Amino acid sequence: MNVQEGQLIGIAIREKSRGSMIERSSSNVTAAYGLEGDFRGKPGKRQVTVMSKEDWTAACEVMGKPMHWTTRRANLLVEGIKLLETTGSLIRIGKLTLKVTGETDPCGRMDELHAGLRRALTPDWRGGVCCRVLSDGKIDVGAKVTLEFEKIV
Repeated sequence: MNVQEGQLIGIAIREKSRGSMIERSSSNVTAAYGLEGDFRGKPGKRQVTVMSKEDWTAACEVMGKPMHWTTRRANLLVEGIKLLETTGSLIRIGKLTLKVTGETDPCGRMDELHAGLRRALTPDWRGGVCCRVLSDGKIDVGAKVTLEFEKIV
């Protein structure tokens, strides 16, 4: 088992499809509802989305301009964690446990926001990962994040 450690540096929800992202400093996250107040939180493979600051920075460099991380419309922003090819891994933030179900494929909405953003997010899982909630927990910006994964040789 390999472990990476990082930090939770952003939390955001949207109350409806295509709605504006609303940043939070903390959130309750449950298997029944995902992030409290987020419209997409029903149980399933895409209950919570997680993106790394490093990948967002790389996408912004490709775009040639800095953009706020919520432009990507992910729920959680982490720093110090590599999300590339981590399907099946566990992300732990305090008592919260998320299971990575796969890559978050950048959609056409990204190009509606900024032309070329979808292409900038596509390589190396820069768009982040989708997760299912395994155990409930309250999370706060600044919390330690742990990624546990099996190394495939």
